[in-house]
Amino acid sequence: MTYLETAPLISMAKGAKRSPYPLNWDQQTAVFAQLPAHLERMALFMVNTGLREGELCSLRWDWEQKVPELGTSVFVLPDSKNGQPRVVVLNRIARGVLDSVRGQHPEHVFSYRGAPHSRMNNSAWRKARARAGLSQVRVHDLRHTFGHRLRAAGVSFEDRQDLIGHKSERMTTHYSAPELSQLINSVELLCEQRPATILRVIGKWGKTGANG
Repeated sequence: MTYLETAPLISMAKGAKRSPYPLNWDQQTAVFAQLPAHLERMALFMVNTGLREGELCSLRWDWEQKVPELGTSVFVLPDSKNGQPRVVVLNRIARGVLDSVRGQHPEHVFSYRGAPHSRMNNSAWRKARARAGLSQVRVHDLRHTFGHRLRAAGVSFEDRQDLIGHKSERMTTHYSAPELSQLINSVELLCEQRPATILRVIGKWGKTGANG
């Protein structure tokens, strides 16, 4: 016979799933200090918003929506990974990052040499984490760090679900001002965890920014 009577059974089993690795503050400082400025901004924004890598790289200025009642703005992502629109609220660190990149690209929030990013997990990221002695840290661990710190700050499970962008029954893009205010207050708690170093001028950025 020159062919098989039946298709062979092929195992599709994957290896053990890697556990999340949330960073402590010293580890964050060590890794971020090794990153080039454009990746440092992105990493700092991710660890304060919980965005996924794809969401961060594709983030657009026309998704920003003003909230006049609160004197701030939010981003409304049209279609997140779970198939639902997602509202992203900003604490003062994330807003500082936005201020440092506003005007650099007409469409995309984060860019490098005039072009939007396709990914964060590039050679510069891998070299930076290796120099920091933390080769095990993945880009996605910044998102885990965000969720871990929200929980440590006492943010409720429901609010964490909304902030991280997990699918939930109450997910909506039409939060009221009080609901948005509550979510913003929750992410502001992350700033309070490092009050002595949370905001400073980053000379290499060329603008006043935020770092923590």
